[in-house]
Amino acid sequence: MGTSVQVKPLCGVYNENPLAYLVSVDGFNFLVDCGWNDHFDTSLLEPLSRVAPTVDAVLLSHSDTLHLGALPYAMKKLGLSAPVFATEPVYRLGLLTMYDQYLSRKQVSEFDLFTLDDIDSAFQNITRLTYSQNYHISGKGEGIVIAPHVAGHLLGGTVWKITKDGEDVIYAVDFNHRKERHLNGTVLESFVRPAVLITDAYNALNNQPSRRQRDQEFLDAIMKTLRADGNVLLPVDTAGRVLELILILEQFWEQHKLAYPIFFLTYVSSSTIDYVKSFLEWMSDSIAKSFEHTRDNAFLLRHVKLLINKSDLESVPDGPKVVLASMGSLEAGFSHDIFVEWVSDTKNLILFSERGQFGTLARMLQADPPPKAVKVTMSKRVPLVGEELAAYEEEQNRIKKEEALKASLIKEEESKASLRTELPVNDQMVLDANNTHSSSNAIGQRSEAFRDVLIDGFLPPSTSVAPMFPFYDCSSEWDDFGEVINPDDYVTKDVNMDQMLMPVDGDLAGKLDEGSVSLILDTTPSKVVSTELTVQVKCSLIYMDFEGRSDGRSIKSILAHVAPLKLVLVHGSAEATEHLKQHCLQHVCPHVYAPQIEETIDVTSDLCAYKVQLSEKLMSNVLFKKLGEYEIAWIDAEVGKTENGMLSLLPLSSPAPPHKTVLVGDIKMADFKQFLASKGVQVEFAGGALRCGEYVTLRKVGDASQKGGSAAIQQIILEGPLTEEYYKIREYLYSQFYAP
Repeated sequence: MGTSVQVKPLCGVYNENPLAYLVSVDGFNFLVDCGWNDHFDTSLLEPLSRVAPTVDAVLLSHSDTLHLGALPYAMKKLGLSAPVFATEPVYRLGLLTMYDQYLSRKQVSEFDLFTLDDIDSAFQNITRLTYSQNYHISGKGEGIVIAPHVAGHLLGGTVWKITKDGEDVIYAVDFNHRKERHLNGTVLESFVRPAVLITDAYNALNNQPSRRQRDQEFLDAIMKTLRADGNVLLPVDTAGRVLELILILEQFWEQHKLAYPIFFLTYVSSSTIDYVKSFLEWMSDSIAKSFEHTRDNAFLLRHVKLLINKSDLESVPDGPKVVLASMGSLEAGFSHDIFVEWVSDTKNLILFSERGQFGTLARMLQADPPPKAVKVTMSKRVPLVGEELAAYEEEQNRIKKEEALKASLIKEEESKASLRTELPVNDQMVLDANNTHSSSNAIGQRSEAFRDVLIDGFLPPSTSVAPMFPFYDCSSEWDDFGEVINPDDYVTKDVNMDQMLMPVDGDLAGKLDEGSVSLILDTTPSKVVSTELTVQVKCSLIYMDFEGRSDGRSIKSILAHVAPLKLVLVHGSAEATEHLKQHCLQHVCPHVYAPQIEETIDVTSDLCAYKVQLSEKLMSNVLFKKLGEYEIAWIDAEVGKTENGMLSLLPLSSPAPPHKTVLVGDIKMADFKQFLASKGVQVEFAGGALRCGEYVTLRKVGDASQKGGSAAIQQIILEGPLTEEYYKIREYLYSQFYAP
């Protein structure tokens, strides 16, 4: 029996809702992603609430709200207390995303699902891993290894690989095989035949134009609006796909020496770019090499100005401008307010770079054709004045008095309880039976006399009848080498206001925008005032796909190449999920699952795995040969048992039977063509085959993407008359492999 694997979707199947899935490997429960939507709909988290206390570890794949937005709430309200794993950019940028979400909503509503402290508490214990770093789970998950790999899509985006007993469970959602300006493509194609692959069908029905064509159309639309004296609004996320858009605009403005202003407006825009500047090693090879050779950081922005307050944008002189503002859904944030102000002007352009979440204003506007008029709610937090302020202060004073009175009563009760401790039996006042009354009076007088001098830290012990100065025995611990030293006692702890404000690693406040800090520290009494408006949509609305996900054709090709033994499809519309499921059943593997919410499916491998021990007697006669970074050998052995009952491989008692030669490795025909040319052989490609010399032909049979049956094995066929040239080329061919 192979490693036991069960998958249970908690959210995000047969629809575009947030992502959250429970993956159990031999009883160890992984919560893979913990997303929420921009509506912060608590009903979506009901399945998560039922399993949150049983989760053993959380794996985060991307830094946006759809993948990690529910983490603070789940840890605060749902009983989630498991360790969390993510890459450094997912941790940092995810934290800023949640800050921006909270601050955006706090300005327009009495948002109380979580606080900034809850966000800090959820993120401060995240274990950060680098790409390809193996992390060995201990305790209940002994034997399980997790490792993050490049996913593309977002900075630090992760394909998670979970391994146990040689079997791989791969979680790959929202991956992108294309190399972009700031990101490399995914490494998903490097995994071959995993036991289980969990992936999404979000883009299964979509096909994309070339990157060059898409970028040109994007820039043409923006320039057309600016030259017509209009403004361009791009509703974007906080710290995800907006980075690619910023680089596109920055490079185009630099090349053409344009003077139109560009603004990046979020509550944490400065912090976002500050962190991104330090994440060059997580970006594309071109950005990393550029920095190595010229020390030119791609995110030292010269044309994009960072703003953290809408008032800063309003102070800009009138004229055409480009504004990238959060949130992408238009449900809250600066983009919502700017949209309401600009939408009625025919010269302006609202350019969507990603599909809006289902049920949001952005998704409604992306409909074809869009609505001509939309109802919006304008909310604003204003300070209390006059009677409202007086009533608020009176209420606060009353609450403070009640709390102070309650605290004093509790303290007095504790003092009385400490003085009523049982007196020792040999006390003189207790033994004097003739003076019981006077003794009780004396005790009462003493308690009255000492009541006022009881303060915190001076509580009488149970054997005392009066307060005593506390005594603590500070004896040191000693061992064979002397006094035991605690290194923590000698560490300098610099406690300042910034660290108290942002306890996460102690360095975040240094990079948090001053405006955001003042907003957090602002305790001015205020209220939210809301008004309903109907606005006429007269401006241009355009959607262009800058989501950074592989399209349907590429997804099918990648899945066929990876060829998992079992495939689980999640996150995508019902139509897209069913389409990809039918395709994969025909062309990828016979075991394809698309479970419903809270439906547990068993995807345990059908393979049988046994642990065996190689005996020293056997290994002493094995001949290893070098193959790249590895050493391989052919072993003929018998299975036996050791003294402790474990299976062991022992030398054969009879001579080993002969076996066929096995060629290990793969060969690229283009590389072999160059090799033959270097040996003086005339070679060329013709009709999909390699013509070598005058009569010999080499061709590959079997496609690695067509898994299943004999077609899963690629073969090289050598054709031609048995001449000296034939044997010479065959010898060259064999030299490219290792033949055990």
